[in-house]
Amino acid sequence: MNFKALIAAGALLATQSFAIVGLGFHYAPGFGTKMKAAEPATIADKVLLSHDGFDGTMQGFGFKAWVDILPIIDIEATLNIQFGSYDASLWVENPADGSVSEIPLEIELGGTPFGKANPKFVAMTGDLSITYPITFLPIIRPYIGGGLSYHLNSFVLNQKFATSFIQPNTLDEVAKIVTDPETDNETKAQLLQGKGEEMKTQIQDKALDEGLNTSIGGHILVGTRAKLPIIPIAAYANFKYYIGGDYPDEIDAGNMTVELGIGLAI
Repeated sequence: MNFKALIAAGALLATQSFAIVGLGFHYAPGFGTKMKAAEPATIADKVLLSHDGFDGTMQGFGFKAWVDILPIIDIEATLNIQFGSYDASLWVENPADGSVSEIPLEIELGGTPFGKANPKFVAMTGDLSITYPITFLPIIRPYIGGGLSYHLNSFVLNQKFATSFIQPNTLDEVAKIVTDPETDNETKAQLLQGKGEEMKTQIQDKALDEGLNTSIGGHILVGTRAKLPIIPIAAYANFKYYIGGDYPDEIDAGNMTVELGIGLAI
């Protein structure tokens, strides 16, 4: 038996199993993140705002590029986009009987890839990671590592956000409607409903213009990539734990993300 030929074939197999560079797309759910709900709170006389929360998994997706050719270490860059949806509404009180009518809110967030829909909390994270690979396996390459993370987070549609920009003349007109002794309650209810719709439009316009909050943190990771010889396709799985990063008061970040993807490896 030609042992030299076998050793050479094994070395060639190991060399062909991994690539110089790769580019992939992945599913990236975030675990443990919670958002607190808020009961109706006043933003103008007889007009209130509330929002629901969410608990558990944030859905997400992402992109990854990696370099395998460096000695001892590898480098990968990742962009993840994760989101949790929640309902938010304006509530307009009827001066006649105290009943309330709901105006559901749909918004579009500037700087995110989502159109007008139920409000979302969106977390976008860019990671630059240095990994240490275990290289003696021909097809599977486990690794550990860590690096820097750049966080971009959206706002939460709450009372503080709404009252910060509702136009003063709108608030004055609402107060005038409520206190006008010459207007009957049925007419007041109709006028207040119209003012609620006007506030909804102002909220939608502001949400589209509102920027994303930014912060810097870090992460640690464990993962593996798998690639068959010759075929320029690789699969990968990562678990990341994030350290640091700023979030709105209503958000309790879980700081855990899984990346399950496939990509082109050249």
